Amino acid sequence: MDCRPIIEKLRKEQDAQMEELRYLLEHLDEESSAYLRAAAAEEAVRHFGRKIYLRGLIEFTNYCKNDCLYCGIRRGNQNAVRYRLTLSQIMECCKMGYELGYRTFVLQGGEDAYFNDERMCEIIRSIKKEYPDCAVTLSLGERSEESYRVMHKAGADRYLLREETSVPEHYAMLHPKQMSLENRLHCLEILKETGYQTGCGFMVGSPGWQLEYLARELCYIKKLRPHMIGIGPFIPHRDTVFAKETGGSLDLTLNLVAMLRLMNPNAMIPATTAVGTIDPRGREKAILSGANVVMPNLSPVSVRKNYMLYDNKLCTGDEAAECRKCLDARIRSIGYEIVTDRGDYREF
Repeated sequence: MDCRPIIEKLRKEQDAQMEELRYLLEHLDEESSAYLRAAAAEEAVRHFGRKIYLRGLIEFTNYCKNDCLYCGIRRGNQNAVRYRLTLSQIMECCKMGYELGYRTFVLQGGEDAYFNDERMCEIIRSIKKEYPDCAVTLSLGERSEESYRVMHKAGADRYLLREETSVPEHYAMLHPKQMSLENRLHCLEILKETGYQTGCGFMVGSPGWQLEYLARELCYIKKLRPHMIGIGPFIPHRDTVFAKETGGSLDLTLNLVAMLRLMNPNAMIPATTAVGTIDPRGREKAILSGANVVMPNLSPVSVRKNYMLYDNKLCTGDEAAECRKCLDARIRSIGYEIVTDRGDYREF
């Protein structure tokens, strides 16, 4: 069975049977992968033009109550150097970002009880008051329905919550028993119901992965219909139980980006830091596979090395938000342009 009919089905119908998705993942060779990625890039250009949207990432706390087995800021990592940014530090990051043309700020952190609803609402209101033309995206993990609602009411526009895997047996391999996949998926549903532009996503090649799991993940995301989808290769961290595991494949990640674009043509799909970490031109390759967002780091340089979710995380050079001209040049070199725009999700 040739891969092209399935690719064309994805292009025309934005869907396929799980068996077809699994077959595609298993049989993509160099030629059919190139065909898939080109089709996805064409689909992205058809909807968004050659525009690439910026999100300024502010990693404001690396404290976390969870002990996810793959994560460098897991509670049990005694070698992690912990920090929390103050409101004034966060606002300084936003000021720098705004001057550089950023119109979305992403507040990302571990599940840190210090940043309760009162503190988070103060941060959100402060940003929206100072920069009313900007979007605020949160990535704070699992919280209560009431917490999600009060933060949305305070002005938060979007919320990123990567499920990492929606397959129960795989989730159990990657997380401690205290964590529940059922609750995580419920949180995603609540976020959509609350009115957030909602993002999900998963690791590619995480320990215990199977092609079947990836096909099931694609079907889950299609059913969820998120506004944003962020995926990246698994990269091991030296202070976790998976330190010696093999990292995820760039080629497989790019193929999945392309499949996600064809199945979810309206979605905002970032070229993640992880693809740039394992390949110097990884983000450019992701854009040429259908991605349309980049998320450079606005965090203070002094703390970037401490938000180390995985080893060798890209945190200097082009990843540094100050190097905006470098980033512009890299994106222009592949025929795209970075735009100063909130980049909200739109139905086409």
